[in-house]
Amino acid sequence: MGPPGAGKGTQADIIKEKYKIPQISTGDILRAAVKNGTAMGIEAKKFMDAGDLVPDAVVIGIIRDRLVESDCANGFILDGFPRTVEQAKALSEILKELRMELDSVVNLDVPDEELVKRLLGRAIKEGRSDDNEETIKNRLHTYNTKTLPLIDFYKGTGILRQINGLGSMEEITNTILKSIQ
Repeated sequence: MGPPGAGKGTQADIIKEKYKIPQISTGDILRAAVKNGTAMGIEAKKFMDAGDLVPDAVVIGIIRDRLVESDCANGFILDGFPRTVEQAKALSEILKELRMELDSVVNLDVPDEELVKRLLGRAIKEGRSDDNEETIKNRLHTYNTKTLPLIDFYKGTGILRQINGLGSMEEITNTILKSIQ
């Protein structure tokens, strides 16, 4: 978990390689659907372009479908999900139904000023239309109001790992790996 630009995807990619488990990125799945012009992608694009969250029903369905695939049997990394307490509750139900559980919830903590800098840099580097200043501010507001409450949701579970998201990629990776072992 973490705000947009915190490095969730980067760190998830490194960890998936180390543990040889799939990285399930709702953002990647949704962007692929948009690129391919699927019905789900067309609907999701409206929300993504505005910097809003894609409706829970769409995202939860994507996650459930993905978790039943055979490559998830030995573990997985959720990248960008859950983003709301409602999604976290739905995830708990899905995992219970599938007889799976979360080992760790990693939250990358990064100040807003650094996030804006990172996201504007990513927009230039990757040509992402969802990384412009107005959309970034809306995404951060959405994160602070809808996703930040997940920290409280997971605090009492004993699986929340708070990680400082500032520093070199290697430093952050090492801190995460130490916290989840």
